[in-house]
Amino acid sequence: MKSIGIVANIKKPLTKEVVENIIQWAKQNKVDFFLGEELSSLVDYKEKSFPREKLRQLCEMIISLGGDGTMLASARAVGEHQTPILGINLGGLGFLTEITSNDLDKTLERLRQKEFLIEKRMVLETEVEGLKKFDQYALNDVVIDKGEVARLFQMHLYANDEFICSYSADGLIISTPTGSTAYCLAAGGPIINPKTNVIIVSPMCPHTFTSRPIIFSENEKLKVAVELAQREAVLTIDGQVAFALKSGSSVLVRKAKHSVNLIKFKDRSFYDILRTKLHWGARPKLGE
Repeated sequence: MKSIGIVANIKKPLTKEVVENIIQWAKQNKVDFFLGEELSSLVDYKEKSFPREKLRQLCEMIISLGGDGTMLASARAVGEHQTPILGINLGGLGFLTEITSNDLDKTLERLRQKEFLIEKRMVLETEVEGLKKFDQYALNDVVIDKGEVARLFQMHLYANDEFICSYSADGLIISTPTGSTAYCLAAGGPIINPKTNVIIVSPMCPHTFTSRPIIFSENEKLKVAVELAQREAVLTIDGQVAFALKSGSSVLVRKAKHSVNLIKFKDRSFYDILRTKLHWGARPKLGE
């Protein structure tokens, strides 16, 4: 390993300490390092600070410090270049950022020894029909909802131009297997192993008992036509990028040509994380 990039959520209390530890490790092991520009206010390496989009050209891998939100932002910034990303959790649940700061020294040594795997994660490409310049990539999900207004509206779902069904609901979540344990899970969607490439469509609070999540193959191209009586709907990418939709707008969603490369370790499987993070399968305690 010759170079690493470090990006971080600077609002986390541990950020400064962890960044300085990584820099010290890099110097000791003769590994060049570069920083996301947000870190220039925390550590004195302004000459090594760059926008996240630039880091993908300078580094062999990216270390993302914070939570899942920081990881998702990093994935959008470097994803098309497919620079491997390691997520380190600095607090909170952290399903994508499964490594904690307590494991930092051990993890850095494993990186140096190349004792890790690269896991490819499916990405969704999103486009608003008719807007040539609007294309966004989601590692977790694409959500169409009414934003702050709690009111049902109509959405019409198509797959490869074939009409599937109409929804009268608070919104629609279109997610990757990676995103199946995020908003999709909260809305009653299925848990999908992230090594399985499928697209999950889950309605949010549908106004019918017959509307359930649908799983499509990775090769199907989806379209959601929005029908509104008034106001606007909101298209949100990974919970971070928002765009207003008017009645008659159509959102196109398909598997992207690139994947996001996540750095993983053999001793932490997807099912291990389910049990430890979500307490999956744990029996409720009935008392002392």
